[in-house]
Amino acid sequence: MPAGKSLQDRLSAGEKVFAAEGYMFEFNKRGYLKSGAMVPEVVIEHPELVTKMHEEFVHAGSDVVLAFTYYGNRHKLQVIGRQDEVEQLNRKALKMAREVADNTGTLMAGNLSNTTVFDPSDKDTVDTVNAMFKEQVIWAKDEKADFIVGETFYSLAEAMLSLEAIKAYGDGLPAVVNIAPTAKGHTVDDVPLEEACRKLEEAGAAVVGLNCSRGPKAIVPLLKRVRQACKGPISALPVPYRTNEEIITYQMFKDPYTGLI
Repeated sequence: MPAGKSLQDRLSAGEKVFAAEGYMFEFNKRGYLKSGAMVPEVVIEHPELVTKMHEEFVHAGSDVVLAFTYYGNRHKLQVIGRQDEVEQLNRKALKMAREVADNTGTLMAGNLSNTTVFDPSDKDTVDTVNAMFKEQVIWAKDEKADFIVGETFYSLAEAMLSLEAIKAYGDGLPAVVNIAPTAKGHTVDDVPLEEACRKLEEAGAAVVGLNCSRGPKAIVPLLKRVRQACKGPISALPVPYRTNEEIITYQMFKDPYTGLI
């Protein structure tokens, strides 16, 4: 039961597209991801659980099945000594997402994320990130993703690299690129969030927006600024935390017993 309309057809018709995700949070909470590395080993070790979670998100109302390849890049797998399995993990995650999407009439998206190694002043890390994005985009295209999401980028420069990779190697797949909103309201390379989103839109992203860090209440004021700055569709994927004007990001919450953040 393939999806009837593409992402761009839906957006052009003025439809809202719901994309529920949060696999890393949920599998970590359930004990299937190691805190710290947060690599999606569960894709290889317990694929049936990943498929089930895809189905649960669709049941909850998601129009999109997002392949669980967040932090599934070559560097992150190298951290845990499993870099030889990077292609296996990515392709398996994409195939499972594609199967659930086909069975439920939803869209399937590939996924890129911040790499944790990007340093714009270090050409070697820039080359490394480009190579990692390239292979993940190619695998997503091969496994018939409908579009690709790049998310949780703290710097505009790394977000732009993800977009360039999708454009170069995605064979025309639409790109959804999201910036992680810091407490100060700008990227780590000191670009206001609305300006960063505008630049990504002008560079060819089909959808731009914000994800992670802030809950719904704290992310809305930023979204209003993004809406004013951008002409096309925008996206928002807040974290499931009740952040507010005082505790702007979930990373600012303190342990009630120790007082530590």
